[in-house]
Amino acid sequence: MKAAMRRLVRADPDDRWAAAFGRIAVYSFLVALVTGILLLPFFRPSMTPVVYHGSYRKLDGLPMSRAYQSTLNTSFDVRGGLLIRQVHHWSADLFVAAVCLRLVRVFFRGRFRLPDWLIWVGLLLAGMLVGLSGTILPDDMLSGGSLTLLTSVLLSLPISGTHLATLIFGGSFPGHVIIWRTYWVHIVVLPVVLGALLLLSYRIGRPRRAVRVWRVDPLLPFTAAALVSLGAAAQINPVWLYGPYVPGSISAGSVPDWYLGFLDGALRIMPAWELSFGGHPLSLDVLIPALIVPGLFFTAVAAYPLLDGWIAGRRPPRGLLPPKPADPANRIAVGVAGIALYGLLWAAAANDEIAYQLQVSLFTVTWVFRILVLTVPVVAFALTRMICHAVKARRRDEAEHGIETGRIVMTPEGGYTEIREKVASR
Repeated sequence: MKAAMRRLVRADPDDRWAAAFGRIAVYSFLVALVTGILLLPFFRPSMTPVVYHGSYRKLDGLPMSRAYQSTLNTSFDVRGGLLIRQVHHWSADLFVAAVCLRLVRVFFRGRFRLPDWLIWVGLLLAGMLVGLSGTILPDDMLSGGSLTLLTSVLLSLPISGTHLATLIFGGSFPGHVIIWRTYWVHIVVLPVVLGALLLLSYRIGRPRRAVRVWRVDPLLPFTAAALVSLGAAAQINPVWLYGPYVPGSISAGSVPDWYLGFLDGALRIMPAWELSFGGHPLSLDVLIPALIVPGLFFTAVAAYPLLDGWIAGRRPPRGLLPPKPADPANRIAVGVAGIALYGLLWAAAANDEIAYQLQVSLFTVTWVFRILVLTVPVVAFALTRMICHAVKARRRDEAEHGIETGRIVMTPEGGYTEIREKVASR
């Protein structure tokens, strides 16, 4: 087992940065696994109503579920419980961040290996689901908001939405079994999926010659120390401030994790469109931003290696003609446009805070984000492509004529010319 783990986190010689991000993802997963196991004896995945009498006096005497009570007890009455909870949460966030950085690194370099790329896209989706399911477990107001969103998405599905919601919640929302079901998905199903995908990524991407690694990877203690430091110094998911979940209510300041901000932002700026299809209402204001847009986005990300030849302009040779080289400017522009779109949707998730801080109407801020989401990615694509072509033209000129030095000398004929240095070969 120890040798298998050393092989799993072995560096990829093709790209050290991508390999580093991949190893950070593995170590974050291991820290989340260890801290999750430490939290298991103290959490009670039950929606049975109880009355709280614990160390946090502001909630004393308040009715709540046993899941929320056990979360408060773990945070305030178990020695080191709050630290372990926060390290567990930070490790999940760092895992998703490391996977995103690895995908971005591979994307902009254009070094796609289709099975490996699909595996890491799957890791991103599974990591986001792990974080979402973990957010639901405490049964606080943030958990209730996530469940309300999930219910809205399910009910927006035509014909089958109501049946799916009833099946998942075991009756009408919120039911009495959703925490229990989410608990087993969170601690068994999704960790097994993540571990299997990580091992599969190693099996596909391992080098032909096995290399024995006997030293400890410095990234392992660094990642663990960084997560412990974050858990000790940076507060995250303070469930005691949100309060227990009350159906039909929402707590101010309770927002999802950073990687789900784009979904929240898309829901906030989507117009309230609703159609009737065959006598059934079709809620486009939820269906489009919560299902169609993310579905198209992740499908495009997963299938991008197949589209890269067309987007980058690479053409195979025909007859005696040489192959047309690829133009990476298009790929870079697509990536920058995608990041711009994600950033705008992420910022739109704070439209109420922006309106409050700038003392403008929420209606105005929402419409500004609607316009920016449609225009900024297009402008970002055009500007990035133009900049990339300008840089390419400058490098071509430097390769042909040398680098400008600013030193002017007089020629024997009495003229003046600039001395250019030859570009060093790479």
